[in-house]
Amino acid sequence: MTAIGYLTKKDDNTYTGVLRTLSIDTKIRMVPNRDKSSDRHPDFQILGPNNQQVGAGWKKISKEDKEYIRVSLESPEFGPRRLYANLGRAAGQDDPHTFAIIWNAED
Repeated sequence: MTAIGYLTKKDDNTYTGVLRTLSIDTKIRMVPNRDKSSDRHPDFQILGPNNQQVGAGWKKISKEDKEYIRVSLESPEFGPRRLYANLGRAAGQDDPHTFAIIWNAED
């Protein structure tokens, strides 16, 4: 598993940080989805430069009862496919507000 970004959780339940892949190095924000009208709709919108939506996130609970956010990202750099990842506590971090975007190569 590879970390492709790091985000910091703010008091207002938003996350800010960076997304870094081989072809992308940009600031992103993850904000609560205020238009969620169904359980199937994402809990978060992921915004890139100029508030362009580049993805979405869904709250999940792991088998170990730990919370994480399932992330789906889209960008022309990824081609016609979406990139799937999980946002969870960053390994080795003492700061409880630091999270890592972990790419899931199995999707």
